[in-house]
Amino acid sequence: MDGQGADDLVYDPSDPAVMADPFPVYARLRDEDPVHWSPSVKSWIVTRYDDVRDLLLSDHLSVNRLVRFYTARPPEEAALLRDLIHYLNLWLAFRDPPDHTRLRRIMRHAFTAPAIERMRPNIVEITEMLLDRLETRGAARVDLIREFALQLPAFVIMDLLDVPRDRLDDFKAWSDDMAVFIGGARNATDKYTRAARGCRKMSAYFRDLVAERRRDPRPSFLMDLIEAQDDGDSLTDDELVATCILVLFAGHETTTNLIGNAALLLLRHPDQLASLRADPGRIHGAIEEVLRYDGPTNALVREVAEDHVLHGRHLREGDRVFVMVNSANRDPRQFSEPERFDITRTQNRHLTFGQGIHLCLGAKLAREEGRVAVQALFERFPELALDPEEPPEWLDAMVPRGTRRLPVRLKG
Repeated sequence: MDGQGADDLVYDPSDPAVMADPFPVYARLRDEDPVHWSPSVKSWIVTRYDDVRDLLLSDHLSVNRLVRFYTARPPEEAALLRDLIHYLNLWLAFRDPPDHTRLRRIMRHAFTAPAIERMRPNIVEITEMLLDRLETRGAARVDLIREFALQLPAFVIMDLLDVPRDRLDDFKAWSDDMAVFIGGARNATDKYTRAARGCRKMSAYFRDLVAERRRDPRPSFLMDLIEAQDDGDSLTDDELVATCILVLFAGHETTTNLIGNAALLLLRHPDQLASLRADPGRIHGAIEEVLRYDGPTNALVREVAEDHVLHGRHLREGDRVFVMVNSANRDPRQFSEPERFDITRTQNRHLTFGQGIHLCLGAKLAREEGRVAVQALFERFPELALDPEEPPEWLDAMVPRGTRRLPVRLKG
């Protein structure tokens, strides 16, 4: 690769120490090698705020990165991944204009601010139900991810899509299978087989559900998607299935990590937790600071569409690029005292939900779930504490950022 970085500086996301705390490495990369070639992931790693923002807005990069990957697979792998790639290529996240423009225009009719506001009572109801269950555990040690942060957004999304709540275990298993491929797991040996299986089962379920809802219409978010039109254009059945998979997968994973990271950060920063308890109105700023300081999206993935040079590095067409959102969000060139977790921070233009045409459609919903969940959790359990005997277990992933397990004690 063209250009020369620091000889002793290597970004290896499979290193458990980097999984747990990547930020010291990010700081070195920003200062010493802001466009870094990582041999371990065979990709460019871009870490400075201005570069990340500009690349997310640039025509030099494309989100349509699966076609090249798929065509390079050997025949057996290609056959295994065929359905998975078909549906992923229909996601907004993997489409460039004009296809992206058309899809987003249609989908925005279902993702309006009033629609999100109408979801709030359901978010509150689910939150209280899960906290009631936790309260029966007394002072027990619990995994806050499995028993709260995962279930809350999953139930919200399942309700939106008319999926019965008793199917949670099925959908969690299917989503986990897909996540090892989409999230960039580094240590999974069977990720193609698992991802193909998860996609096959989830797509079959949603295809049947869309057909049923067409036969038996009823007011719902899913019905809004089915009926959404822009100048007479609507989603095809394959696009509807793909969008349901995207909403369920992305909608619950990101918010699970947001809630888990928020709980962990507030417990590790008792002064900030005390500030929030003294003034519950600070919950808005608290969630924004969590999104900046250690947000649920570690990186966004792009493919170089046009050769260009950045900081002396020659990025070639077809190269893969990880734009490191969580590094950008701690860049001292953009944020004052970026290593300080401060829920009263006012200048907080983080990049967690992306930029430009790919700005996350579900950002409003994620924020609302995060605010409701975190505030209610600490109100219900004022003695909540991290388990001193068992540390958090971080996800093995390049793209999402969160804990797989977060052991806590509910009461002292």
